[in-house]
Amino acid sequence: MPKTITVITNMYPSTAHPTFGIFVKNQVEALKAEGYQVDVIAIKDPRGGKVNALKKYGIWALKNLIYLITKGKKTDVVHAHYVFPSGLFGMLYKKIYKTNMIVTAHGGDIDKMARISPVTHRMTKNIIKNADHTIAVGNQLYDTIEQEFGAPRQKLELLNMGVNRSVFNIHEKQQVRSKLGMNQQEKAVLYVGNIIKQKGLSELIEAIDILKKDGAFDQAKLYLIGAKKSPGYFTELQEEISKRNLDDVVRYVGTKNQKELAEWMSASDAFVLPSHIEGFGLVALEAMSCGTPVIASRTGGLPYLLDQQAGHLVEPKNAASLAEGIRTVLSDPSYREKLRENGLKRAAENDETRVIQKLGQLYFPNGG
Repeated sequence: MPKTITVITNMYPSTAHPTFGIFVKNQVEALKAEGYQVDVIAIKDPRGGKVNALKKYGIWALKNLIYLITKGKKTDVVHAHYVFPSGLFGMLYKKIYKTNMIVTAHGGDIDKMARISPVTHRMTKNIIKNADHTIAVGNQLYDTIEQEFGAPRQKLELLNMGVNRSVFNIHEKQQVRSKLGMNQQEKAVLYVGNIIKQKGLSELIEAIDILKKDGAFDQAKLYLIGAKKSPGYFTELQEEISKRNLDDVVRYVGTKNQKELAEWMSASDAFVLPSHIEGFGLVALEAMSCGTPVIASRTGGLPYLLDQQAGHLVEPKNAASLAEGIRTVLSDPSYREKLRENGLKRAAENDETRVIQKLGQLYFPNGG
C-alpha cells in the first residue's frame, strides 16, 4: 500500500487558471511519480472580492472537514502549503490522529498574512509551534521564522520548491524566436509573474523609459507574461506605458503554460524580476535552468539564489538601479555568458528530484 500524503493548499491551478499555484501542483506530480498516494484539498480560484473570498474559503473549509472525518485516519502525512490558513486544517490531523504535519512557508504567509493583525500573527506562530517541520523556501524567510516565530532549528528546514529541469531546459534561440514571432536581432528582456504593483513593474517601466531616452534600448524589447491579478493596476500600467511612449518596446503577451514559458525564457537575452518582496523567486531559477541571465531585486531569498554571480542584483523599488542592471547585462556579452553558466549550475543544484528526496525524508524520518 502506498503511503498517503494529504496536501492542503489555498493555491492550486485549474483549467481556467492554469498558473495559480502551479509550483504546488508540480511538487504533487513529482511526489506521485515517486509512488506516493497524494490527495489534494485546494482553492483553485485566484479571484478576489469579499463575496467570492467568503464563498471559496467556506467551500474549502467544508471540503477539508469532510475529508478529515472520512479519510483523515488513513493519512500518513499532512502537508500544508502556506502556514496560515492551510496550517489550521493541518493541525486538526495532528491533534486528532497524531499525523506527521509539515507546513511550507512561501513568503506571503509570513511577510503579509501574519502581519494583518495580532490574531493572524498568533495563529501563524501556533501553527509553526505545532508542526513537526516547517519548510522555508528562502534564507530570509528561514531567519524570520526562527527569530520572530520561535521555530527551533531542529524543526525548521530550508528547502525551495525545486526546478523541473525536464520542462525548463535550453531551447535553440533562433528556432524559438522564429516560432514566437520575435525579431532575431533584437535584445529581448522578459518578465514573468503576476501583473501586480508588488512585483516592481512600475519601476521596470520607468527603467525601460530611462534606457530608451539614453539610447540604450535601441533594437530591444520588454515582454511581460503573467496573470492580470489586479485589473485596476494592469490598466494603470498600460496607461503609464502609453504616457511614456513605450508602446513600441513593451509588449504584454498574456499567460503561458510552463512549456511555453521555457520557450520564452530561452528566446530572451535577460530575465528580470524586480520584486519588492520575494520569498524565494522560483521563476528566476526556472529562467536560469533555461540558460537565461537573471536580473533581480536584492530582496527576500533572491540575494542567496543569485550570489556568486549566478545573477545580477539590483536595489528594490529603484528604477535607476534596475535600468543600470539591465544596461550592464545587455551590453556585456562576456558578463552575460558568465551569468548564464553560473545560473545553469545553480539550477542543477536545485533540481526538483533532489528536493523530492529531501521531502521524503521529512515525511518519513524512520523510512517509508
